[in-house]
Amino acid sequence: MDRFHQINPFAKRESHSANSIIWYKVLTLASWLLSVVVTVYYAIEPPHDGKYHRGTIWHQNYLHYSGFTLNSVITSIYWIVLFILQLGYISHLFSSKAESVNAACAVGSHFIANNLLHFGFVMLFVRSHFVWAEILLILNFANLSSLYFRHNAYPRFIHLPAVSGPLAWTFVAIYWNGAIMVPHQGGLVARIFANIFVWSILGYGMFFIILYKDYTMGFALSVLAASLGVAQFFRQVIAFQWIFAFTIMAVLFVFTAIVAVPAWAGREVPWGGTAERRQVDAERAPLLADN
Repeated sequence: MDRFHQINPFAKRESHSANSIIWYKVLTLASWLLSVVVTVYYAIEPPHDGKYHRGTIWHQNYLHYSGFTLNSVITSIYWIVLFILQLGYISHLFSSKAESVNAACAVGSHFIANNLLHFGFVMLFVRSHFVWAEILLILNFANLSSLYFRHNAYPRFIHLPAVSGPLAWTFVAIYWNGAIMVPHQGGLVARIFANIFVWSILGYGMFFIILYKDYTMGFALSVLAASLGVAQFFRQVIAFQWIFAFTIMAVLFVFTAIVAVPAWAGREVPWGGTAERRQVDAERAPLLADN
């Protein structure tokens, strides 16, 4: 088992060797650039290879209209901000502080896997291979969920760009791509199912807000819910989906503020049980204070 732990890139470690740090620097930066270049390129330019229907990311989004079609402007802003924050996370791999480097390396393997899986998803999505794209999204959801539950106590500069931001997107993208994948995605039955499953965004966000006091997940999911609501409103004004999406956005945003404001002010979150339980939560909560 010790040997497996040593060679397992996803194993939890308190420190990292000089060689492994070098590899994390190279692979993290390279995989991030790959993810950024492919996402930006296919957001504005369709692929020119293959026999199947091809289109840009947003051409596919609007061509295959469904109950989970997203707004291109809001979602693009989400990804631009996330990419910039991820560059800030990567910069900590080159920090002179050993604790910052080790903290950044601790999530590095999962972050690299996220970049590669996101790259594969985009390549398949723009070429209309939606089933295979869904499989990669599910794999990435498992990867990022494992990352979250094993590494949820790191400060903001790691948690938001490397953990909660990509995880929130992947959760929503599973529904987004999944709705495109099924036949008759714009039909009545599909819309009824969309009206039901959209509430999982609220449940998922509240799980992290209440249990982990993670306001970054709440904020990320509220932005994506807003993207969903705007797209649905402009597509079909008389419909439940945009009303549900904006309701979810509002509830998540309110609870996010309830958690974020006390955290920024250095006060306790207004729930958490006994003093002993609050101390445990404070040690586990990722964003109450930066290290």
